[in-house]
Amino acid sequence: MATSDDRNPLVKEIRIRARPETVFAFFIDPEKMVRWKGISAELEARPGGIYRVDINGRDVARGEYVEITPYTRIVFTWGWEGDGSPLPPGASTVEISLVPDEEGTVVRLRHLRLPPDQRAAHSQGWDHYLARLATVSQGGDPGSDPLATLDAMHGGQ
Repeated sequence: MATSDDRNPLVKEIRIRARPETVFAFFIDPEKMVRWKGISAELEARPGGIYRVDINGRDVARGEYVEITPYTRIVFTWGWEGDGSPLPPGASTVEISLVPDEEGTVVRLRHLRLPPDQRAAHSQGWDHYLARLATVSQGGDPGSDPLATLDAMHGGQ
């Protein structure tokens, strides 16, 4: 049986040549979110506010914002909509830290309470989307998202 493990979160880190204020906006503004992740987004960036991103017309990530500290930290719950989802909405938590450095911002992502059988898919997904975030935060165009056309993002469900 798959169980979650807070002691072993999925951790990702990327350096982006943009200020934390710039990167922060891409996590809380729906128009900016869909430039790097998803085809539509409903975001209410306040504790208890909805975090909902339609990735590809079928797979919808949903949770709620838990903590918003301007330009430094964003925490939201995470899961997938749909009956029988292997990771229902709110089942896991994503923590984003934005740390300024000489080159811009270090983005540290920790995905907690992620069941072991979901780690590989989420690891690949976060690698993909953080690279797109870096491109768009630095003023580039990440192009069309190849994952927006996949049948499923979350383990083939």
